[in-house]
Amino acid sequence: MFILNGPSFSKIIPDPDIRLLVEQRFAQILANEPYDYDQHGYMIVVEPYDSVESLEQETKCPIFHNYFDNTQFGDFDFTPCFEALEEHHSCFEMVFILNDEGFGIIIFIPKQSGINADLLALCVEYAVPAIALSQS
Repeated sequence: MFILNGPSFSKIIPDPDIRLLVEQRFAQILANEPYDYDQHGYMIVVEPYDSVESLEQETKCPIFHNYFDNTQFGDFDFTPCFEALEEHHSCFEMVFILNDEGFGIIIFIPKQSGINADLLALCVEYAVPAIALSQS
């Protein structure tokens, strides 16, 4: 997984569509402020063969189970804990906001071979289409 602790790390992302989306998200989050990890959080781009367990260990965020009732993805009454999950052309964007000050973790899950099939299935089931912002 690529761990992006600031906007300068976006250059390591090989997929140009995902790189552009990450750069856009950092610009939106920072709003012309300097990057501060403790205030702004960080981003992750999943790589082929990354496990969901390794993502959960890195983020301390439950992806396949619910914080409150411990239901699992696949259970009839499972409700995921992320704040948002959007589908883009080349990836899914999963957002966790972890405190009232806005510290967050955004996980980008590419739509490519080698990405965990269960993670992609969760994304397909719960993602909403991303809203394209018009450029004026």
